[in-house]
Amino acid sequence: MKIVSVLIMAILLCFKQPANDEVLIKKLLEKESATWRNGDIKAHAACWYIRPYSRILVSTADSHTYDVPPENMINPKQMGNGGTSKNSNYTFSIHGNDAWVSHDEVSVSAKGDTTYSYEIRILEKINGEWKLVGQSIHIHK
Repeated sequence: MKIVSVLIMAILLCFKQPANDEVLIKKLLEKESATWRNGDIKAHAACWYIRPYSRILVSTADSHTYDVPPENMINPKQMGNGGTSKNSNYTFSIHGNDAWVSHDEVSVSAKGDTTYSYEIRILEKINGEWKLVGQSIHIHK
């Protein structure tokens, strides 16, 4: 009977873990967005862990594509100038210490301009903490 109880608890913990990871990842993504807009270089850099395979791709609504050097996430030459963002429609794929997440984002600049994007974020759990290692942003109208 004890073995059955232990197995049930282990199964429940396995199913609970991704939900906890989802919450942690959402918090990280919201922090990363906010720190970029607020110009907090140190806090923004803490959201990232640059790997040799890290990549940041951005496509704009006017059909331009940018391959942003990943180092710009931890040592940017220029950051946001205020404003807010709201993420929605999260979809998670979490497998152990690796995850990818897609979401929609609505950003409003300090001047009131609105930008809409579809985003895919690639994350790894490093020393027990989720960190961004790559992303793809597709701005649309």
